[in-house]
Amino acid sequence: MATGSPDASRILFEDYAEQWICDRVLKVRTEELYRGLLRNHLLSAFGHVRIGDIDEAAVRRWCKERLQTGPTAAPAFGPVVVAKAYRLLHAIFTTAVDDRLVRRNPCRVEGGGREESPERETLSLPVVYDIADAIPVRYRVLVLLVTFAGLRWGELIALRRDGIDLESCEIRIVETTAQLDTGTLLPETPKSRAGRRTVAFPAELVPEIRWHLERFAEPGERGLVFVGPQGARLRRSNFGRIWVKACTKAGVPGVHFHDLRHTGGTLAAATGASLKELMVRLGHSSTRAALIYQHATKDRDQAIAMALGDLARQVGMARAANAGEPLGRA
Repeated sequence: MATGSPDASRILFEDYAEQWICDRVLKVRTEELYRGLLRNHLLSAFGHVRIGDIDEAAVRRWCKERLQTGPTAAPAFGPVVVAKAYRLLHAIFTTAVDDRLVRRNPCRVEGGGREESPERETLSLPVVYDIADAIPVRYRVLVLLVTFAGLRWGELIALRRDGIDLESCEIRIVETTAQLDTGTLLPETPKSRAGRRTVAFPAELVPEIRWHLERFAEPGERGLVFVGPQGARLRRSNFGRIWVKACTKAGVPGVHFHDLRHTGGTLAAATGASLKELMVRLGHSSTRAALIYQHATKDRDQAIAMALGDLARQVGMARAANAGEPLGRA
């Protein structure tokens, strides 16, 4: 059917959405995410509806039903996944507008695509080392690198010997690993240009990393740094059981592996790292993702208040000296 023809808006949403995905070059995990969002959240509401019949009211009702809670409401879904589904719906209709299938994008729910993720837990360094001590020794450096280098899970399990420079204390991230819902592991390049980066790590980790490479990494220049006891590639499901046991043993049950990356990012921000520096270090292409690591902590806020107090005292002393008046006088 020709774009812009009188009958173009009669195309079913499910047919257009399928073509929308097929027309794009997507990372495997991204395509899997999109298809999951369509299957679980969008097609049930809009699949058999003609694209020209989906209006703003229909989108608002869909959003409310997805998020609504209460004794008479349908099962609600988490706001993060609903926001992802909404952004996908918005993107599909943006293309539909460009294709002249519809005159205007019906996705106009204020804040509909905004994710309000709960704040991740920030751990203290002693707790990080408690977990590193509790986990089987072949995974100790895994715990330390996610914290002190801020690497993602997929980057860690794809890391190879030639990606680590012990002399310059740097790690080059040039590849990652995607794990599909089926469990299949696929090598991939980082999802954005920002993901391809070089990250420095503390020199204090060099002895631990060298010891790990000698005992646990695959042989050869391109050998994987992290593998299982039988040489198999690490999977989230198998490692998850090991992780839960280690956290329980360390006295911090419920901590997620990704909390260590968040901890590392927060610690980097506390050292005074700028927003741009955090973006580069953590492989973020947007400021929104990096900003979460610059949140204030109570201790840091107290330190800021004390520093401001010092400035106030200095100004007060200077003003009093110039006026020849005793301190504290109005």
